[in-house]
Amino acid sequence: MIHYLDTQVMIWLCEKQLNRLTPHATAAIEEADLLISPIVLLELEYLYEIKKIMQPPQALLSQLQEQIALRLCEHSFSLVIQTALFEGWTRDPFDRLIVAYAKSNGYAPLVTSDRDIRKHYSRSVW
Repeated sequence: MIHYLDTQVMIWLCEKQLNRLTPHATAAIEEADLLISPIVLLELEYLYEIKKIMQPPQALLSQLQEQIALRLCEHSFSLVIQTALFEGWTRDPFDRLIVAYAKSNGYAPLVTSDRDIRKHYSRSVW
């Protein structure tokens, strides 16, 4: 089974802040094949540019590819956009696309600490 990771979860994994994850989230990460949507990389780039994180997104991705076999999702962007059109509960383009990636890929679970996402995406894991 695949699970997607939200941006913040990816950051915490890279920073080895496992204590910030719930036991349920940790178990999901340990038991699933893990993906991130490409939009997570773009959000990480913004965070890097404004100095909220200190490593560029490609370095973080490489780290987790080695450590936990994280993969970048190659799901059809056209299909993701079609799905994102119906995510009117948020104006945040990152959240909208992150959820749309999981939804358009068989309603895959999404490991996220984000309350808004958890409220609106029934397959959220936290």
